[in-house]
Amino acid sequence: MSVPNRGQDLEKLISELEEQISSLKTPEAKERALAEGIDLDAELVRLEKALLEGMKEYYGSLSPWGKTQMARHKDRPYTLDYIRLIFDEFFELSGDRVGKNDEAVVGGLARLNGESVVVIGQQKGRDLKERQRRNFGSARAEGFRKALRLAKFAEKFNRPLISFVDTPAAAADLQSEERGISEAIARNLRDLSVLETPIVVAIIGEGGSGGALGMAVGDRVLMLEHSVYSVIPPEGCAAILWRDRDRADEAAQALNLTAQGAKSLGIIDEILPEPLGGAHRDPLATANSLKRSLLKHLGALGKLCPQDLVAARLDKIRKLGAWSEK
Repeated sequence: MSVPNRGQDLEKLISELEEQISSLKTPEAKERALAEGIDLDAELVRLEKALLEGMKEYYGSLSPWGKTQMARHKDRPYTLDYIRLIFDEFFELSGDRVGKNDEAVVGGLARLNGESVVVIGQQKGRDLKERQRRNFGSARAEGFRKALRLAKFAEKFNRPLISFVDTPAAAADLQSEERGISEAIARNLRDLSVLETPIVVAIIGEGGSGGALGMAVGDRVLMLEHSVYSVIPPEGCAAILWRDRDRADEAAQALNLTAQGAKSLGIIDEILPEPLGGAHRDPLATANSLKRSLLKHLGALGKLCPQDLVAARLDKIRKLGAWSEK
């Protein structure tokens, strides 16, 4: 006999309550309640209270696998959504100036509260056609080279660099290997480490494997509450360890991929809370929270000279994974 899954029960309850509340707010429901002498407002208050309590319990106790699913939610805001909501202006730049343009990576010039910045980020797609065009947010070599070209542009013109990370992993196909994806990621890791301009990284969804690392070297690394950051996607980990992708939930637990886990290990600097139910329920509130954090960290980093900035970044990187014997 299987044991009922409390999380699934709550998710089903939340969905049912949302449907009930929506149906009771229709003109037909109001007319029917008036005719039958039913206090519709009181019933709505009761249901909305139950909905709020259910959401707090469900989203407050998400497992690592549950957070992975949240990070992948089809309605979750992507890089271009945050660019639209956070920045005053944005002018996109394309191409890596070597081979071609990779649409899994977007970037360009922007203004943040009137100040010029350079923005890069991975972009997934909303529908099948766009997902295919953007390779589901998995960059190839030219995508990482585009990101580095824009990072060097930021350095040359003394502009801060903001990087949005949201990818399941780097592209793992023949085209990527032929064009030197491993070298491109390694070059990004090296050159971003010593880039003489402030870098703030925001992990807004999935921070998967080398695809994330190639754009996640920074002075400050932020993570949204329900985003994930891992050396490998849970399904890939489960396939390697147990030859069973269906054990992805176990792999997610072992990988310690949540924002809370990353913060405890000193991998990131700040966790940004999301609206109850996830960023997709209130993209504007999430964007405003992200904007405040970006301004705070850029303000602090802007006080450092380039030499001190690089020295502090290298020291931060060297401490990652540090351990000692007792």
